Amino acid sequence: MEIIRSRRGLIIACCIFLLALIAGGENLPQNIKRNCSYTVTIQTTCTKGADTSDHVSLRFGDKKSNDMIVHHLNSKHVRQVDPLQPLVLDDIPRKPFQACLVDEFQVTGQCMESPICYLYLKLSGSDNWRPGFAQVDALEESGLSSKSFYFRRYLPRNVWHGSDLCSKEITPFGIRHKRKVFKKTPAAAETLMP
Repeated sequence: MEIIRSRRGLIIACCIFLLALIAGGENLPQNIKRNCSYTVTIQTTCTKGADTSDHVSLRFGDKKSNDMIVHHLNSKHVRQVDPLQPLVLDDIPRKPFQACLVDEFQVTGQCMESPICYLYLKLSGSDNWRPGFAQVDALEESGLSSKSFYFRRYLPRNVWHGSDLCSKEITPFGIRHKRKVFKKTPAAAETLMP
């Protein structure tokens, strides 16, 4: 009889403890980061020698320090589209970054909390490449998509090159942009050159 009473007390204590854990767990912050999908559109200009077969990396983010890096963007290539109309030329895999063509890439990563306001490209290799524009469309929420970032010049090699429209201040002397400095990542130390 005493064994049954002690087991009942133990069972009741365990139930109370479990209820306390469940109730306390509801107040814990949810640090689970969800992933979002993005379509990256990049145009290569029609200048002679504007195309490249080298590796291109992409970096973009928002005002709230959400930063996404896509190494070897070439491997994320989805299709080429007609630069004059939003029609798909083909769904056959082709080499990206050819002169006079617009390429689309699908990437997945950290979700942005505010509109994408900076974008940098990095060319690794020996080719010259002259992108015309780049744009990132957030598929889950169109309000977070970027405007077009224009390049229209040959990219320097092995440095991040692009635009930051996040932090700008209007002064009597014109628009002043704050310089963005990225933290070094443990995987690879990366430098930024505006």
